Parts: sequence; C-alpha cells; structure tokens
Amino acid sequence: MKQIFLILTMALALWVKPAKADDAAIRQVIAAQIEAFKEDDFGRAFTYASPTIRNAFRTPENFGAMVRQGYPMVWRPTDVRYLDARMVAGKLWQKVLVTDAKGARYLMDYRMIEVEGAWLIDAVQMLELPEVSV
Repeated sequence: MKQIFLILTMALALWVKPAKADDAAIRQVIAAQIEAFKEDDFGRAFTYASPTIRNAFRTPENFGAMVRQGYPMVWRPTDVRYLDARMVAGKLWQKVLVTDAKGARYLMDYRMIEVEGAWLIDAVQMLELPEVSV
C-alpha cells in the first residue's frame, strides 16, 4: 500500500509541475519568439510556433499580421516576467506578465507542446490580472 501511495504521489508531482530544466527551455522559447517580434523577424518568430499554429496561419507574414493586430503587447513589450508553469488537463501552460510601451500590464498564458524534443508555442491567451488590494 505504501508503495502504491509513493508511486501515485511521484506521478502527481510530475504531472502538476514540469521539471526545472523544462521551465528554462520553455522560457527560452517564449523569450526567443518575443525577441524575434521586437526585430520584426516574423520568419524566425514563426519557427517557435507549433505545427498547428503554422498550419492555421500558413505564412510568417500572416502570423506577423495577427500578432501586430491581436497581441501588440508581445510584439513590442518593455518588460516580460515569467510566472508559474503548470499542467492543466494534461497541457503545459506558462504564465507571463507583459508590460507594453504605455505601461499597461497583461497576463498572458502560453500553452506549450513538445515536438521532437523541442518546446513550441501552441496557443496564447490573455488572462485577467488579479485585482491588487492594499
């Protein structure tokens, strides 16, 4: 019984939180894509997108237009802070706090997938920032 409990506990720990090495790799991919956006290198930014995203937008130019119009805060951020990474329904999500040029803050959630040993961005959604109480 103790062995079963130990195995279940270890499996849950692996399921709830990715390994620290994965945290660094995931953050590096997001940072690299944001850096490519800052340089208007949509071809390079497109390489960090999952096959699903690439198939949806077909070209780096289409992808770049979507980012400029729908996610200007990640196209030209002034500050990027990585928060928690976690598993949700078997999918790995990385929260990122982004500040734009006007000082507005956005809480972004990046869904990451591993493809052939490399992490790629599979979705990005905007979350509501929690209210700060004094």
